[in-house]
Amino acid sequence: MSRRYILRFDIWICLAVAFLVSLGTEALMKNMLTQKYEDHKTEHIVGVGEIGGVATEEVFRAESVKDLEDHETFTVVSPGIEYRNRGGGYYSGMYLHALTLPSGEIVAARINTPNVKKADGSDSPYGGESILPVGRVVEANLEDSETFLSQIEFSEPLSRHDFYVDMLGDGAIQSEEDFIEAPTLFAQLLTIIIVFAILHFVGSKIGIFPAFYTRKKSEAEKKSDWD
Repeated sequence: MSRRYILRFDIWICLAVAFLVSLGTEALMKNMLTQKYEDHKTEHIVGVGEIGGVATEEVFRAESVKDLEDHETFTVVSPGIEYRNRGGGYYSGMYLHALTLPSGEIVAARINTPNVKKADGSDSPYGGESILPVGRVVEANLEDSETFLSQIEFSEPLSRHDFYVDMLGDGAIQSEEDFIEAPTLFAQLLTIIIVFAILHFVGSKIGIFPAFYTRKKSEAEKKSDWD
């Protein structure tokens, strides 16, 4: 037969009040962080022609690894959404796609997806040619992370392990969940803990609630009570 544990009335009361107070914290945090998130997105808008920005006609169209290495900046023209069909993996906290170049070579690439544009000017991501954002080569030893290589090379191996292509630059925008939801939940839980502790401490001090812990009396104090 299993045991049933029932919380004392004072714990329920303190938890209920603490939760109600935390709803105010939640509303305050969401209101404050939503505005900050809009500022965060604005600060990370990348200009046309910059790394991670929209590639204009003047940007060199790279077709091979040699083209990548021979040009300071470039773009790559990819069919449809092929640039994200081969999957990828996380390297040093960055998500890198397995990007297939027109030559057939495959490299790791960090891509600012919102700045991928269709060659025909359409909004559909499927079909036609996709012009990827402006990129540059970043030297890195991808073999430092076996986990990353096992992820990104799941279907086919990369042609090079000594660099990745940065097509994101300063355009890295933190997800709304990470920026707003995670800090808000933490603040809400912290509020519950703090308010619960204060309420119960005050309630036990004035005799409304029983104390969590009672000090064990010494033998001398016990003897004094008997006397």
